[in-house]
Amino acid sequence: MLLSKGFSVMRDNLQFLAVTENTKTRKIAYRVTEGSGTPVVWLGGFKSDMTSTKAVAIDDWCKARGRPMVRMDYSGHGESSEDFRDGTISIWSEDAAQVLAKVVQQPPIIVGSSMGGWIAVLLAKRLMQAGQSGRIAGLVLIAPACDFTEALMWPQFPEAVKAEIMDKGVFNLPSAYAPEPTPITRALIEDGRKNCVFGQTFQVGCPVHILQGMKDPDVPWSHALTLVEHLPLDPVVTSLISDGDHRLSRPQDIECLLAAVAGMGP
Repeated sequence: MLLSKGFSVMRDNLQFLAVTENTKTRKIAYRVTEGSGTPVVWLGGFKSDMTSTKAVAIDDWCKARGRPMVRMDYSGHGESSEDFRDGTISIWSEDAAQVLAKVVQQPPIIVGSSMGGWIAVLLAKRLMQAGQSGRIAGLVLIAPACDFTEALMWPQFPEAVKAEIMDKGVFNLPSAYAPEPTPITRALIEDGRKNCVFGQTFQVGCPVHILQGMKDPDVPWSHALTLVEHLPLDPVVTSLISDGDHRLSRPQDIECLLAAVAGMGP
């Protein structure tokens, strides 16, 4: 594992990576568990962070086996800088790309949850197109929400909500996962369209294991199968959990997740 030098180390091994774009610098929070073997990288979901149940469970699993792991928060998430409202898929993808390039040396297994699954696919697709197919050892995708802003979110909004987003620039969407609403910005929607992966088949250049709950109210299990259809040249395993929800954080779900990570290699 190669760790970036020159960034502050705080409590609980918290570190920050500076990402500069258009003369503005944001600080991306991450934590490293040292070890040997194939690293595991955690990419969380929309408005989630690296202290989630699944992220901590994988970290504990890695520690028990002496495996390296990196967890991160996108800008506007968790302990990273910036305002969540200013984030987009492009920005959050670049946050993840910078952590992958500057913190992780060996090809990792990337575990992407929900939006993190979309970002993981974007990273793998980008590296594949750049001729760096061996840069990622495997993808474990939990309810991968590829294209969710355009395919799952926008079509369900009433016309009044769409108008508010386009005219006022933001709509505060009530959340089933937090007491405060989630701001959905015009920038998020428009940028999401630029990052859609569905439409034409593509290749990520590594094994993929998808875990999908069939009672997921946010990402239908058919959406996971759509991703499978777009990856005809990659080895893809899909595990459908008949009574699983979106979070897949129950003990039995965590067991399936850890088995998928273990199945990607030592």
